[in-house]
Amino acid sequence: MNTVAVIDYGMGNLHSVAKAVEHVGREAGDDVRVVVTADANKIADADRVIFPGVGAIRDCMAEIKRLDVGQIVEDAMKSKPVLAICVGMQALMDHSEENNGVDCLGFLPGDVCYFGDGLKDESGARLKVPHMGWNQVKQTQPHPLWKDVPDNSRFYFVHSYYVQTPKQELVTGKTTYGKEIVATLAADNIFATQFHPEKSQKAGLTLIGNFLNWDGSL
Repeated sequence: MNTVAVIDYGMGNLHSVAKAVEHVGREAGDDVRVVVTADANKIADADRVIFPGVGAIRDCMAEIKRLDVGQIVEDAMKSKPVLAICVGMQALMDHSEENNGVDCLGFLPGDVCYFGDGLKDESGARLKVPHMGWNQVKQTQPHPLWKDVPDNSRFYFVHSYYVQTPKQELVTGKTTYGKEIVATLAADNIFATQFHPEKSQKAGLTLIGNFLNWDGSL
């Protein structure tokens, strides 16, 4: 039995994530059980952990602190594969500019920055914020979660803020929306995506399948 805990702190698209994981496991013929929970003991007992997130970082961090999710994630990062998605990825960083500035968990070095109101593409055309829709991801470093995912595959994004990190060795994927931004980060047994793999059709489901088979090593 491969048990996947999806951390429920009231700020993630949990239904979509859980259904995508169940679908991938079923298609592969694997015995996968998904548990949507904030219970530290159930998360500790899981083989893998998914840390999702949508919405404003201030509200996310308030719930993370209220439920002590930070400690849960930190404990999971010590012993098992962790997949952080969208605001879940942003919450791992040091600080976010959103909501007049919010301190995040500080598990990965870097900040979360606003795209800006005057964002333009290469031709000078104005770009809308949030960055919403499909965009290509350039794989900048090999990683087990990229297995069978073609380079420059398209993934689904919904975000107004993006991650910057001083440690480029953590960056495993980039995309371009007015500027080149971080699409994925990896550190030891954690892999984080700014895009939503559960909404990204074949490429996203392949990545999820790789996560289900990943032992956390590089």
